[in-house]
Amino acid sequence: MLELFPEGLAEERESGAARLVAFTDEAGVERLRATFDGVRVEPVDEGWEAAWRRFHRPVQVAGLWIGPPWEQPDPGLPPVVIDPGRAFGTGAHPTTQLCIELLTELERGSVMDVGCGSGVLAIAACRLGFAPVGALDVDEAAVEATRRNARANEVELTVARVDVTAERVPDARIVVANIDLAGLGRITWPAGAELLIASGYCESDRPEIRGFRQLRRATRDAWAADLFGRG
Repeated sequence: MLELFPEGLAEERESGAARLVAFTDEAGVERLRATFDGVRVEPVDEGWEAAWRRFHRPVQVAGLWIGPPWEQPDPGLPPVVIDPGRAFGTGAHPTTQLCIELLTELERGSVMDVGCGSGVLAIAACRLGFAPVGALDVDEAAVEATRRNARANEVELTVARVDVTAERVPDARIVVANIDLAGLGRITWPAGAELLIASGYCESDRPEIRGFRQLRRATRDAWAADLFGRG
């Protein structure tokens, strides 16, 4: 789906059912029909920006307000303002929220966000008092979005375009990787990493990370995040 619709996707859940909404044009609708025979396609007659604003809504996670720049942050909550642009990650997905909640339980120190998308996890880590914080992604649009959002939130991040499946992840005490299950198995983790927060997979999945042991698991809406420690 991401290859078909690089402009972006949104997910709606209601009464146990899920609907994927793709932001695209008429050609994209035809690609969807051609690729997934029998899938019900319901074009929505509204502009991309209006549709994106309708789906990108603020959330509260672990004492943080996470939302888009066109919404007003809640008074008294540290804001994480995210405009994903062409990157992925708004703070609304359960895996993102679980990663942030696991972060809050840890002693503060250095953090590296692997597969940073819009930078929401890296910026949230800064708001929670972690430092220094770095962010990596192979997608140039994600790197640009993370840098833009870091400036908007006035936080200091080291952001780089890195293919973490081909290069070693730079050192940090805590590594956060909210990516797919297959990607986790292709990463060479830094020798200095003491803790790893992994997510991006279903509750039924049980990832095994070489050199780490599972310390804690958190779940929500059939998604999971795991905290691993060395040993």
